[in-house]
Amino acid sequence: MSEEPAVNGVGGTDKETENVDDVNAKKTVKYDSGAADLEKVTDYAEEKEVISTDDISGAMTIIGDRRLKEAADKIAKEKELQKVSIKKSDVELIIREMEISKTLAERTLREFHGDVVKALVALTN
Repeated sequence: MSEEPAVNGVGGTDKETENVDDVNAKKTVKYDSGAADLEKVTDYAEEKEVISTDDISGAMTIIGDRRLKEAADKIAKEKELQKVSIKKSDVELIIREMEISKTLAERTLREFHGDVVKALVALTN
């Protein structure tokens, strides 16, 4: 009777069966250690992801305050620009030369305090 080599721990001599079992045990230990390492990384990532609601509400408050301040600044700037007096002929000149809308021409002229030359230079750049 001829002996067949062991395949997956089945058949063959006792020594071959033990060698196959040892190899399978080493593979299992190797894969288990990899899984353990993965669990450590996953646990660490989950700990980092936990954020307190106080931090979130604090951040939302800061963002809201910043938006309100920016809106107030924008309104104040618009009021200041409305106070600047501009000539209708200057607005028409900018509209004709730059081929832009009346509102943009007025705004640019107001930003440069009615100075046509500075407004035209700004619009060309």
